[in-house]
Amino acid sequence: MKYELDFASKNNIDLLKNYKLKSILDYAKDITPEEKNKIINYVDNNISKDIKLYKTIKVAGKISGCVLLTRKNNDLLLDELFIDEEYRGKGIGTSIINNIIKNNHDVHLWVYKENKNAIKLYKKLGFKIKEETETRYYMYHE
Repeated sequence: MKYELDFASKNNIDLLKNYKLKSILDYAKDITPEEKNKIINYVDNNISKDIKLYKTIKVAGKISGCVLLTRKNNDLLLDELFIDEEYRGKGIGTSIINNIIKNNHDVHLWVYKENKNAIKLYKKLGFKIKEETETRYYMYHE
């Protein structure tokens, strides 16, 4: 499916917050109300700060997701990749990740263990589990 990446703007902040919260809260099971509030505060404070790093994913001119890449030394962290449900499974995520891999040597990411579809995709694209916590895997592609 054809898509475009476009720099996010301040007008996209609420949408990006919703994407980020959905990507966390759908997979962060059994969290306390206090932890949930910390997550919400974190998202509220950081989306605005990182807005220049976000790109929106557009299909036929409609925003259908976002991607956030951050650089740490020579490594690139795929900090977030969110695609609306109706556009998943259509090759958009695969295409975006392949382009990232093609243009960067070391790519890392965190993924919730409950996010089985994403893990399957990352492994298919050559990512390997480097570390794990109780709830997430830290994966890399070299």
